[in-house]
Amino acid sequence: MATTLVKTDFNFPGQTAVYHGKVRDVYTINDDIMVMIATDRISAFDVILPKGIPYKGQVLNQIAGYFLDATADIVPNWKLAQPDPMVTVGYKCEGFRVEMIIRGYLTGSAWREYQAGARTLCGVALPDGMKENERFPEPIITPTTKADAGHDENISREEIIAQGLVSKEDYETMERYTRALFKRGTEMAADKGLILVDTKYEFGKRDGKVVLIDEIHTPDSSRYFYADGYMERFEKGLPQRQLSKEFVRQWLIDNGFMGKEGQTVPEMTDQFCNEVSDRYIELYEHVTGRKFEKAPEQNLEARIESNVLSCLDQLAR
Repeated sequence: MATTLVKTDFNFPGQTAVYHGKVRDVYTINDDIMVMIATDRISAFDVILPKGIPYKGQVLNQIAGYFLDATADIVPNWKLAQPDPMVTVGYKCEGFRVEMIIRGYLTGSAWREYQAGARTLCGVALPDGMKENERFPEPIITPTTKADAGHDENISREEIIAQGLVSKEDYETMERYTRALFKRGTEMAADKGLILVDTKYEFGKRDGKVVLIDEIHTPDSSRYFYADGYMERFEKGLPQRQLSKEFVRQWLIDNGFMGKEGQTVPEMTDQFCNEVSDRYIELYEHVTGRKFEKAPEQNLEARIESNVLSCLDQLAR
């Protein structure tokens, strides 16, 4: 199996903070610039799985950069440069403690709740009689609180504003941006024969303006179906062909793991990790229309450090 990057421990000039997330390691420089390294870690059910996935960090980073550039006319974003296949450098923003999830279809966790009898989701009423993978009449926004550890929690628009997590004005801006980004993402996916099923966006503030941060439209933050055969499969009640992390979640569920206390992550063989890697690369090529070029895997840490140092030196001039 190819070498994977599952841990980083850099000390860049001017470094003022470091944060190790589920997948990304974020280094803050002079309290103003952020170096975001997309590792090969993979998480599901808010648990970091024990083995890395080859080239996953590169896939996520390059898809995110592709879509940040393609949506910069809709909303300002944090990106300044991508000095390495696994790294994005950008402005530090004050992140909101809310993630904006938008769903075009009833699937995944929303379907599991619906199947259990729920007819409202984050304050949004859901019609009776819907089937798995059915398209909503209009996309629905189902926010969650952003947890530093543990599970994110569903929350309604009204609760967010009432609790002062986000001001009414900023939340309405985030909603407007969320719908516009999803529309653009849906159109771009359709051009490639895909359906953007659902996704999440994160926003922050810089200089008083709402700014798009983190990644967008990647397989870690989004779900895609193949458009070809969607309706036939839906009408027959068959599972959709999809490009997303949902197949990893399903594999875990099938092997008795849903992140609950006392459950053990099933063994991740090299073959399984390589299959996951192939799915990530397949998604990259489908959503971008570009051939995936595997970056050299030797001396990953040294390569990243050299590229980041060069980038920071240029930004400081």
